[in-house]
Amino acid sequence: MSTSPITEAAPLSLCAREPHVPADRLVAEMVPPPRFDSVRFETYVPDPNQPSQSEAVKVLGSFAAGLGGAHATGGGRRKWFARKPAAPAAPRGVYLDGGYGVGKTHLLASLWHATPAEPALKAFGTFVELTNLVGALGFQQTVRTLSGHRLLCIDEFELDDPGDTVLVSSLLGKLVEQGVALAATSNTLPGKLGEGRFAAVDFLREIQGLSAHFRPLRIDGEDYRHRGLPEAPAPYSDEQVTKAAYATEGAALDDFPGLLGHLSRVHPSRYGAMTDGVKAVCLTDVQPVPDQSTALRLVVLADRLYDREVPVLASGVPFDRLFSDEMLNGGYRKKYFRAISRLTALARDAKGLVEQ
Repeated sequence: MSTSPITEAAPLSLCAREPHVPADRLVAEMVPPPRFDSVRFETYVPDPNQPSQSEAVKVLGSFAAGLGGAHATGGGRRKWFARKPAAPAAPRGVYLDGGYGVGKTHLLASLWHATPAEPALKAFGTFVELTNLVGALGFQQTVRTLSGHRLLCIDEFELDDPGDTVLVSSLLGKLVEQGVALAATSNTLPGKLGEGRFAAVDFLREIQGLSAHFRPLRIDGEDYRHRGLPEAPAPYSDEQVTKAAYATEGAALDDFPGLLGHLSRVHPSRYGAMTDGVKAVCLTDVQPVPDQSTALRLVVLADRLYDREVPVLASGVPFDRLFSDEMLNGGYRKKYFRAISRLTALARDAKGLVEQ
């Protein structure tokens, strides 16, 4: 029995992309990602069994309302060499602490949308994107760029090394002095940042300084991405994935080990640009990730794909077997569980790409 050859146009390849991202694009893109364009407090559905979720909506709504009017320094964007205002006595920030998939990013984006200021006076980005911005602009220019903002939202706040601890502590301290309000999400309480990753006790002053900027707001609940939904689909065959890639306009097709190697040659700040125009990611021969550095790069790519709602169709091992037991029990375990959760959601989204 003969089969007809694949005649569709060849798919894209992430491995063929090494985008250059200018610094001004990094600043302009500090807005909620496409997945969260339309979210609002009103579209957040609190779990009735988790009163902390309803409470979070009320607290954040009040916080947003309090950011209206003039800039906290008293007059919008202030001159760089004007006299420094006094730092606020009370925390001028909220810190959403909770597990995976309880809607923290939904609430953070809703806060951004609800804050009564033009988009140019509000910034939204992941912790990685914020540190990348400092790398692109330099510390002083980053402070100048963000100092006139009403609000800085930082998603997935994590401290992975001592350098980030000192850098972010100094940056947020400067911004708070300029009257910028802060909001962040994390799976780790602010006073516990860095634990399990490096000798956090040696950087206790910086960590305590960061913690002082925020009012912690705990959000309890189960992962909504799996609430009442079926288990993630089992991986498909290489042939199914390849056929779907050729049949789907805008799909990218890559060999998973080759993609991991490519990620090591592209700075994580470019992963988002690497997915520009990609409508689906098709991966063959998915295997367990070999080491921690590779795993952390994959986490960043998973976040960018999730932000952009790009479905992921794969062959090989299931996504819950990407990371070793040692990784899942180590200091970065929360990052890895988040990546598994998000990739599983994107795998569900990809089911329609395969002909039944």
